[in-house]
Amino acid sequence: MRLVAVGRMKDKAELALVERYRKRLRPPLDIVELPDGRGSPEEIKRREAQAILAACPASSFVLALDEGGHAWSSPALASAMQGWMADGRTPCFVIGGAEGLDASVLRRADATLSFGALTWPHMLVRIMLVEQIYRAQAILAGHPYHRSGRP
Repeated sequence: MRLVAVGRMKDKAELALVERYRKRLRPPLDIVELPDGRGSPEEIKRREAQAILAACPASSFVLALDEGGHAWSSPALASAMQGWMADGRTPCFVIGGAEGLDASVLRRADATLSFGALTWPHMLVRIMLVEQIYRAQAILAGHPYHRSGRP
């Protein structure tokens, strides 16, 4: 599995949270950090898109995080991930930069994921995504980490 993200995670507390879940993942999650783009907003998105697309393996299932994306439940994401991997398509998760994702990345994406209508800091989104990948694996393994059902 691969996570392609614009921006470098520098804060030790944020890194620790990512590593908390990442070390539990099988197969392991490869994280590719890309530099933030420079220039006008359009130029930034174009340059970041080139780097993002180059970092996504051709045969992977690309899931782009986008505010207009699909709001998956954790069990639905787990089931979908299981299907992608069964089809031989390794998931490649994409988090864009501050300007968002270029249309070319969204066209390449096989699916999109939204963490809701709220705006989240990119580094927090990275933490939340890695936790959800771990949660998906726990659901598929029947591990009690995920508690479904409401009181």
